[in-house]
Amino acid sequence: MSRILVTEPIAEAGIEILRSAGNDVDVRTGLSPAELQQAVAGAHALIVRSATTVDADVLSAGSELVVVGRAGIGVDNVDVATATRRGVMVVNAPQSNILSAAEHTMALLLAQARNLPQAHAALVAGKWERSRWEGVELHGKTLGVVGLGRVGALVAQRAHAFGMRLCAYDPYVSSERARQMGVALTTLEELMARSDFVTVHLPKTPETLGLIGKELLAAAKPGLRIVNTARGGIVDEDALAEAVRSGRVAGAGIDVFATEPSTSSPLFELDTVVVTPHLAASTREAQDKAGVTIAEQVLLALAGDFVPLAVNVGAAEASETVRPFLPLAERLGRVFASLNDGLPDRLEVEYQGALAGYDTRILTLSMLKGLFAAGTEEPVSYVNAPQLAEERGLEVRESTTTSARDFVNLITLRGPDHAVAGTLAGVRAEPRIVMVDDHIVEVPPARHMLVVRNDDRPGMIGVVGLALGEAEVSISSMAVGPSAHASTALMVLSTDRPTPADVLDRLAQADGILDVHSVTSG
Repeated sequence: MSRILVTEPIAEAGIEILRSAGNDVDVRTGLSPAELQQAVAGAHALIVRSATTVDADVLSAGSELVVVGRAGIGVDNVDVATATRRGVMVVNAPQSNILSAAEHTMALLLAQARNLPQAHAALVAGKWERSRWEGVELHGKTLGVVGLGRVGALVAQRAHAFGMRLCAYDPYVSSERARQMGVALTTLEELMARSDFVTVHLPKTPETLGLIGKELLAAAKPGLRIVNTARGGIVDEDALAEAVRSGRVAGAGIDVFATEPSTSSPLFELDTVVVTPHLAASTREAQDKAGVTIAEQVLLALAGDFVPLAVNVGAAEASETVRPFLPLAERLGRVFASLNDGLPDRLEVEYQGALAGYDTRILTLSMLKGLFAAGTEEPVSYVNAPQLAEERGLEVRESTTTSARDFVNLITLRGPDHAVAGTLAGVRAEPRIVMVDDHIVEVPPARHMLVVRNDDRPGMIGVVGLALGEAEVSISSMAVGPSAHASTALMVLSTDRPTPADVLDRLAQADGILDVHSVTSG
């Protein structure tokens, strides 16, 4: 059972998913920073939304944390770099509110273009001001989309329905993809110069902070109107307010602010600016989806499984073909670590067969996870396994070949002294170790195993079997493989418990036995 601390309201359906899995779910909202540090001690998972800051102090206090979950689309309130160094996975729910955010963007576009909030406020105050709040149509206008990701793409799709012309700035979108969407890719400067409306859909990073500032606004098309439902700080509020006052910018629709909650901004004083208090994701549907999604991701992280929505795992893709091999790769890493009695300077990982045609980086992470978990008391995860390899001087080389001789798919780990290979066999895709130190064997990996290399002569199996029997260690499966290059053989045995140290010593000293390794694979 894991303790999961939830510091902000999430959908009850998400809470129920966590509790039904047997976890202790501790819901404590409204915590001060000091109270949060106290509460996170002993927690294995922390779930937040946008109001809780998960900084280095919180992560230090949460020394048992495995995962931090952000029930929403961004993670700018989480110190991802520190979490990564500590091996804490950070997950979010990036698709939970994209539809709500796109719809709110369109609402702000329309509200700003037609001055709806201003006209409403005037009318309920007893003022009939038709001429003052004359608006503009969206049809025929150019909309510049800054960031053509999930939300930006949905906004572009909806803007098409209004008859708008579209251009976009996004260095990570190909011209072919943009063409299929009916969008012309431009530079940011060109976008600002040709757009009647601009809508921002970028993550908040050091590179995007203040991106739309005084210089870009000064070069914008006169009469431009700007909408930001992404993150506060991407649009410089002071620069935008000055551009509106000068008439260079006709107006704006702003949902997010550099400091939140915000009740004071130069934008609030301007009649042609429409503001909302970070409402883009605030729909019942988005909150339900975010709560359920983050609960599912947190449970995967706590179980040590592949987490599709982890933001600080270098290779976060795992196709349906690759995913079944993740447990095998981790077990091979554990077996290799046990055989090697330490860490080699280099490790070659080879993927053969149909598997090699896919992105296998996540399999290498899984292998490293198993490799380091076998020999360290530190928590090892997909997150910090590459960092551990770098810190300990392990050079990892990957190679792939779609041709395979004996198996449809094969994963091989090879170091200077030892090697191990495995595959999935049969219609049930059951894991099999099929090679150890270049001896061909076939045995299902087990929690406790014994690997014995010996002279290839009669009686050796009996020597090992007798020693284990006298120690009351039961053998559940066994494979024997001769060497293709020497007069030696290899025994790989699965046992019901670890082989005692004195039995290992006895076998190592027996005539004809060359070396013995006790192996743990899970």
